[in-house]
Amino acid sequence: MRTALVFAVGLLVGAAVAVPVAQNRNQNVVMMNHVGINVPNIPDAIQYYTAKMGYKEAFRATNPDGTPRLVYLHISQNTFLELGQANAQRPTGFTHYGLHVENAKAAVEMFRKRGAMVSDTNLSDTKAILANITDPYMGRIELAELTPESQHRKAIDSWK
Repeated sequence: MRTALVFAVGLLVGAAVAVPVAQNRNQNVVMMNHVGINVPNIPDAIQYYTAKMGYKEAFRATNPDGTPRLVYLHISQNTFLELGQANAQRPTGFTHYGLHVENAKAAVEMFRKRGAMVSDTNLSDTKAILANITDPYMGRIELAELTPESQHRKAIDSWK
């Protein structure tokens, strides 16, 4: 009985120490926020993901001609599927995954110190502050600071 109690306490102490240490390793990273894919037809993809998967449209950004450039679909309150239009320069399939960060500039500095190739930050037309890590295994990881004005933050805050 005593051995089991010592074992259980050891597990609890280990978990209590491991979680903050692991979280501090990537301080500033809140969570994985979205996965981006290019699709041959955005309206068809929206229909599929809303009807078959139960996702709902969160927001979209349009081209000057009014066609959708990208559409975010809510999977859960804080998780999205980003649809982009496939074309000759943007093949169909996976494009990137996005990390929600508290401070994009600080995240860029953190990842650069570790030797990652990271772009400078920029303000997107969706009002998120973005930067990109060039990942040698999958291509791109997007860092996204979700400002209060960003469409991402507004979608998260309006979740029902």
